[in-house]
Amino acid sequence: MRGRLIIGLILSVQALCAFFFVSDILFSVLGIYARPLAWQTREFLELGAALGLVLGVVLGGLALRRMAQDRRRAEEKLRRASGAFIDLLEERFGEWGLTASERDVALFAIKGMSTAEIAALRKTAEGTVKAQTNAIYRKAGVSGRPQLLSLFIEDMMDDRPAADPAPLARTG
Repeated sequence: MRGRLIIGLILSVQALCAFFFVSDILFSVLGIYARPLAWQTREFLELGAALGLVLGVVLGGLALRRMAQDRRRAEEKLRRASGAFIDLLEERFGEWGLTASERDVALFAIKGMSTAEIAALRKTAEGTVKAQTNAIYRKAGVSGRPQLLSLFIEDMMDDRPAADPAPLARTG
């Protein structure tokens, strides 16, 4: 909340500064003359407006730097989560005793690819992919893709070690 208030205040100061400079130029261009100010007062106004704009630039730079740091932290968290998911996949695939081909098919299935897409990527027949997916479901103790995917989602959401997936599949 405090950060938003500060940003709002800075934007207000910058808007006033910009208004001062733009109105001064417009009055000169349009030939509108106001009562003259003492040169010292005018210099202080211009100095204050310029400082407000400089402050906005500095704080804008700091905000950009902070956003870049936040983005790097988020990307690092995503990288770790992605690595953890890959580790989880490998662990489960090993527990289920999947063959190398079944691992490939399972990974593509979890990514949401259709049987036809998997067959085209692996340069095999759709029947082969169907047989492999059925073997994967049997070894994982699930009846289909949604349950297979839900095993991994539940494992990622759960802080405890993953439970045996077979009882989960039988209750669904």
